[in-house]
Amino acid sequence: EVKDGLAHLKVRKLPNGQFVSPQLQTGELLWDFPRIDNPKGFWPLARREKPKFVHRYGYYECRFRLQRKPGWWSAFWMQSEMQGTSLDPEVAGIEHDIMESFHPGDVGQHMFHFGGYGADHRSFNIPRDSSDYKGYMKMSVDEFHTYGLLWEPDGYSVFVDGRQHGEKAGTGPGEYVSHVPEFLLISTECQWYRRNRMTGPAVPELEAAVQAGDDFVVDFVRVYDLGL
Repeated sequence: EVKDGLAHLKVRKLPNGQFVSPQLQTGELLWDFPRIDNPKGFWPLARREKPKFVHRYGYYECRFRLQRKPGWWSAFWMQSEMQGTSLDPEVAGIEHDIMESFHPGDVGQHMFHFGGYGADHRSFNIPRDSSDYKGYMKMSVDEFHTYGLLWEPDGYSVFVDGRQHGEKAGTGPGEYVSHVPEFLLISTECQWYRRNRMTGPAVPELEAAVQAGDDFVVDFVRVYDLGL
């Protein structure tokens, strides 16, 4: 729902009892395309579509207010169309998890995933050492916050409400930098679907979120080019 210049992403319950929530994205990962059972070709691959927007090297920021009820989460991130299709993440791309909140008021480390989502999956994070805050930052659910990623050819820097959080990463052991254009995502997700509980038995947390009209509110997403 767009209201008063803000995007409100909400949990809904469908007539069949399934809980759903929105995701906005400017492109698609290869694995998002459905399989074609009877293709007119050698492989059961779906027809590809051109992304609405991809970008490489810049400053990417989002101003938002977190969800207030448990049971679902929110995220601001970037993804490569071809993540995991090569063992070289610099040419296949890296998932940039700039902000991810699995629980109201908690925002996790800034994660960078590569190698796909199977046996070759690897990741690193900012800050590298999370012992000072146990992997989560406490954020107010009543105020707006701004998270930003500075993606440069030689590394990544993350900013929270205008201040750098952690060190620049991408060149340390086991770290890489994507050198391919990527698309942006603003997403929400009902946690229970990964536990096969989206329908059937009642899910009290999601029921409460629906009844309360809980929402993840986005003010803006901005991209600044580095001119490289």
